[in-house]
Amino acid sequence: MALYLVQHGLSLPREVDPDPGLSPEGVAQVQRIAGVARGYGVSVARIIHSGKKRAEQTAAILAAALEPSGGVDLADALGPLDPVSPWAPRIRTEHGLMLVGHLPFMERLTSLLVIGAERPMIFKFQNGGIVCLDRNPEASSLVVKWALMPNIS
Repeated sequence: MALYLVQHGLSLPREVDPDPGLSPEGVAQVQRIAGVARGYGVSVARIIHSGKKRAEQTAAILAAALEPSGGVDLADALGPLDPVSPWAPRIRTEHGLMLVGHLPFMERLTSLLVIGAERPMIFKFQNGGIVCLDRNPEASSLVVKWALMPNIS
């Protein structure tokens, strides 16, 4: 089933950019992770982002590397504090979907899909990292299949 969850790359401080876009370091992190994902043959059908500048820029970098057949779209309800439960039924029916968003949304969504509850947090995201969830053949839940993170610390 392969679902990819991504926290946007490292952004500029709000003092520098009121609608923070990616910092130069954030761009480099996302480009590096996107290149690794491409090298591993990650197949993404569609990328959806929150519409915030940093998520849109992250999605564009990933799309350039992974060439999703269904393109890149904007979606409501992917903001940092949006409820995650409306995404669960949608995610279970769409193969190769990549969501690019924010914390704590991504961490809460991961927990909901894997353990059936938004808390406790079961995975610590990093800016620009990708977490791949896949079907657990022994249950109706998903499992963390792999993760690509910019840092190992």
